[in-house]
Amino acid sequence: MDNLQDILKQQIIDALNLEEIEISDIENDAPLFGEGLGLDSIDALELIVLLERNYGIKIKDPAVGKEIFKSVNVLADYVSKNRTK
Repeated sequence: MDNLQDILKQQIIDALNLEEIEISDIENDAPLFGEGLGLDSIDALELIVLLERNYGIKIKDPAVGKEIFKSVNVLADYVSKNRTK
């Protein structure tokens, strides 16, 4: 799953225009929101669009979104189990 984690990291960097951050700067278990990567609610919307466009995953329940965006590891696990593309 390491490859999917790196792919997701790059997609997050590209989608959110995090030009000063590289894949190696994002730890797999670090929180994406708050003290980790420091993303906010606007970024969450961008990630939801990214998942739908790239993986066919639709997130309708905000509680689910909050849960799967905890870290890259959690996100990669969710994508690998739920992707339709």
